[in-house]
Amino acid sequence: VCFVLKKGTKTNQPFLEIVLQTSLLSSSGNHGRVATVLVSQMRNNATSPNIKVDFNQSTGVAVLSMQSPPVNSLSLDLLTELCINLEKLEMDRACRGLIITSNQPKVFSAGLDILEMYGKSPERCGEFWRAVQEMWLKMYGSNMVTIAAINGSSPAGGCLLSLTCDYRIMVDNPRYSIGLNETLLGIVAPFWFKETMANTVGHRNTEMALELGLLYSPSEALKIGLVDQLVPQDQLLTTATETMKKWLAIPDHARQITKSMMRKPTLDKLTSNREADIQNFVSFITKDSIQKSLRMYLEMLKKRKA
Repeated sequence: VCFVLKKGTKTNQPFLEIVLQTSLLSSSGNHGRVATVLVSQMRNNATSPNIKVDFNQSTGVAVLSMQSPPVNSLSLDLLTELCINLEKLEMDRACRGLIITSNQPKVFSAGLDILEMYGKSPERCGEFWRAVQEMWLKMYGSNMVTIAAINGSSPAGGCLLSLTCDYRIMVDNPRYSIGLNETLLGIVAPFWFKETMANTVGHRNTEMALELGLLYSPSEALKIGLVDQLVPQDQLLTTATETMKKWLAIPDHARQITKSMMRKPTLDKLTSNREADIQNFVSFITKDSIQKSLRMYLEMLKKRKA
């Protein structure tokens, strides 16, 4: 289990991110059916509580902004809304490109919300983990051009979200950091986290990053290829928009087939055994010993804050 301290939750209490070494999950289940219903209900709604979407019909580019204060923790609600909006855009043939960013200052996303896994029923834990993987599957396998406009720090699950994109642009501020830092607090990143990063920065860089739990400054991230470009804060969305034009100049069918060829082996590893992975995850996270550890750690964090 990995506990990563963030600077707040919706109640301004410290929260944790837990990422587990698990097997693979299956795409079937209640979450998918619920999402399908919600998609039909949201066809004409570009804004939901945690997500704002601005779609420019003339350019074919949508800007999806996470707006779940204070740090865009990836809760079940946020993940569900993200997946619904992604599916909606994917089904719209007029939408060719997606820029994903954050409306929260200084943070892209702080990662998975520990409160989704502490004191929750097995059913709720399973639903949450399915949503995490559904987000990854939709983003990593998207036919759209996807660009992450990283406006602040992006550790752990936030880093994973950015890694699913075709291109990453980050604000050049040394106070910001990005990386899969799970091992700092004792866990191994799931294999699909690992492979997503290895597909981006190579085996050796990934090995070093995951074993040491490294968080990179923007300049360090650029050096190893974790991000592709650094810009000043006030040029982030402008640069993302200009970069998108270059990607959209490539014929869609050729780009999409090439993207699938590069990513399909990794996607297939996850899609083939999803139910088994949910069962493993739920079995682990609901153990009394794990829940006790989470409770003790939360109490320790509260004392530190006091």
